[in-house]
Amino acid sequence: MDAGDADGRIAAEQITPYPPGIPAVVPGERLDRAVIDYLRSGVAAGMNIPDASDTSLEKFRVVKEH
Repeated sequence: MDAGDADGRIAAEQITPYPPGIPAVVPGERLDRAVIDYLRSGVAAGMNIPDASDTSLEKFRVVKEH
């Protein structure tokens, strides 16, 4: 799902920015604008996101809700 639409959705993957190497998002957690902005600004500044399906964080994997 596009990053702009992921606010309020449930994450379907762990996202661990490096550095510091501490998960910022874990599966089952509800994404919010603050964490999305933190992660995307970090990527823009050169932070690595080795475990995300889209390391540019243009898209986030989220749980499909009915």
